[in-house]
Amino acid sequence: MPLTSSTRVVVLGGSSGIGLAVAHAAAAAGALVVVGSRSAESAEHLPADATALPVDVTSAESLRAFFAEVGGFDHLVYTAGDALVRTPIADYDPERARRSFDVRLFHALDSVRAALPTLSRSGSITLTGGAAAYRGGAGRLLGSAVSGAVISAARSLAVELAPVRVNVVAPTVVRTPLWSGMPEEDRERMFAVVGGGTLLGRVAEPDDVAKAYLHLVEQDCTTGTVSLVDGGAVLA
Repeated sequence: MPLTSSTRVVVLGGSSGIGLAVAHAAAAAGALVVVGSRSAESAEHLPADATALPVDVTSAESLRAFFAEVGGFDHLVYTAGDALVRTPIADYDPERARRSFDVRLFHALDSVRAALPTLSRSGSITLTGGAAAYRGGAGRLLGSAVSGAVISAARSLAVELAPVRVNVVAPTVVRTPLWSGMPEEDRERMFAVVGGGTLLGRVAEPDDVAKAYLHLVEQDCTTGTVSLVDGGAVLA
């Protein structure tokens, strides 16, 4: 169902990158957007009509307070995440692995649980996985494992929570501030290499990925599925 001025969309991790693009896309489509972010300062680039509320997805208490303040809403989009560093098995670090699963899977599930009391039964949940789940490779251990876990969890949730729809967007590398910790030259080289490994010859932009989230939010007859936004990388 198309978004309207009475549709409420909550975006967690929506103050930058993919989440910010989703917030703008949902607002442009007419929805009332609520963005959960760690601080008010980080939400300065949000759509003019969006509401920014503080939340720490690592805290169950903070999530409960956040959704209590939000009240009833229709769609949850979870985009919180961190950069997945390529790690060969020889350098496997259990603590780093735990942190990757924490923000991308466990805190996503914490967020879903906290959202359920106020989420519309005719609404949806869209989580964030990754194209790495479909194409393994040297050094992609954590990315593949975490992304695959998110997809599997979403499929189980789709069954358990029906008629609430649960889907996943699985992008490849996206040109976002997530990679700002890398030196610019290294970052651009990575984008060029990753983009060169796709059928379209480029990495995805945040707006490319936001369209996939919006489609899943509006598509009333889709649940338990994955929207792969990888420029054809799995076929290249």
